[in-house]
Amino acid sequence: MSYQSGFGYDSLGMSLRPTPMVKRLLIANVVIFAITLLLPAIVGDWLAFQPARIVFRPWAPLTYMFVHASLGHLFFNMLMLFFFGPPLEGRWGEREFLKFYLICGLGGAVLSFLFLPNSIVGASAALYGVMLAFAMNWPRAPIYVFGIFPVEARFLVGFMALVALLSATGSAQGSNVAHLAHLGGLITGWIYLKADWRAGATVGNMRKAATRTRRLAIVPRDESEDEQISSRVGSKGSEDSALYDKVDAVLDKISAEGMSALTPDELELLDQVSRKHRTN
Repeated sequence: MSYQSGFGYDSLGMSLRPTPMVKRLLIANVVIFAITLLLPAIVGDWLAFQPARIVFRPWAPLTYMFVHASLGHLFFNMLMLFFFGPPLEGRWGEREFLKFYLICGLGGAVLSFLFLPNSIVGASAALYGVMLAFAMNWPRAPIYVFGIFPVEARFLVGFMALVALLSATGSAQGSNVAHLAHLGGLITGWIYLKADWRAGATVGNMRKAATRTRRLAIVPRDESEDEQISSRVGSKGSEDSALYDKVDAVLDKISAEGMSALTPDELELLDQVSRKHRTN
């Protein structure tokens, strides 16, 4: 699986190197797999998600997504993380990407807890959510399956979602593949994105607010309206203009580098503007 040449990471503002949080997740999964090879029984018992033992293993809904059953299982999950993760982390920032990743993984555990008594391991639920988010952000990005067949991201993820749904409700439910966890990751990711609980949503709302404020200065009005506005605003207009110039610069930085690249002063500026618009 790879991007088409000319529409790969470069066109998405990324490089072929993993972003910081993706790199940490890759390392964590590989390290846990190495420990699994040395202590398979202990790792499988204490870190895997077993619905019947949730009371005695309350950490398992988080730890299960770092445990893999085989080298092939680990390889394909990490391959998906390597390809689909960096563009999202670049757009959202490290913290938001990690939060989304873990929430989708937890969604897979919840659906499995409700309908599947078997033990589950693997990052697939989290990565199905990541693939969904990628397709929602870049729906027409062509993905080369096996490096040969080009498929747009929206169609590839839609097909995988259909397979997960049919497999979870069909005869494949008794297989060793945790289809319910895959479906749970997809559903959770979709709800999370549609509800727009991301930190980026706040940034977008602030950008819209700044745009509306600027528009007041350029939309033609009659003289009476101008007099009313000038009496309320006065010299404060020039101060607001300078403030929103700074906000625009910070928002551009977020778009290019993510939230994690902001300095404490820039975070304080965003918080100041956010409080101002809430009070207004």
